[in-house]
Amino acid sequence: MSTIETKLREIGNSKGVILPKEILDKLNLGKDGRLFLVPTRDGVELRAFDPEFQKQMNIADEFMGEYGDVLRALADK
Repeated sequence: MSTIETKLREIGNSKGVILPKEILDKLNLGKDGRLFLVPTRDGVELRAFDPEFQKQMNIADEFMGEYGDVLRALADK
């Protein structure tokens, strides 16, 4: 699959993106499908919702909240 361009669309007071069928098929998403938007160093990654991944992200968020200062200090070195 090659790179696909899409436009932002106004949806009420927000903006939305229409995902092409080939992307929805690749993510195995249908109507009312759920996505994770995962920030990355280069932008944002789209992932199909996965309860196990959600559980892992909740643990990571908790860890980052508790040890964020230490992790920032290590990143500065």
